Amino acid sequence: MMDIRKNASDTFSGFKQFILRGNVVDLAVGVVFGAAFSGLINALVKDLVTPLIAAIFTQPDFSLIQFTIRGSHFAIGDFLNVFLSFLILAAVVYFLIVLPMNALVARSRRQPPVDPTEKKCPQCKGDIPIDATRCKFCTQLIA
Repeated sequence: MMDIRKNASDTFSGFKQFILRGNVVDLAVGVVFGAAFSGLINALVKDLVTPLIAAIFTQPDFSLIQFTIRGSHFAIGDFLNVFLSFLILAAVVYFLIVLPMNALVARSRRQPPVDPTEKKCPQCKGDIPIDATRCKFCTQLIA
């Protein structure tokens, strides 16, 4: 009986470690955040970008474009609607999210130049300390 309780306790402690591991929690937060973000982007495309296209091109809905061959119905317009929605969504995400985030990350990674601590020996091209007066490899005097 004691072995069963110990095994159950070990199992649950292992499960607890698994759940509380950083990458599992990060993944869960990412999924929840992604779902909320998806709703935000879809609303942006549906409520702002698509009406803007309708105002410019006077035809935001292509669902009426279709043809039939031997009784088979081809709804090209529905495909065009979905395809254009995807392209608009991709453009919005790229230009409003990815591009600014990449610029922000690049800006934060820039570091000031570091003063050199070594120089090259003119004779043997070995790396020597910057204040050295003689090369440790070829014993050449350094000015």
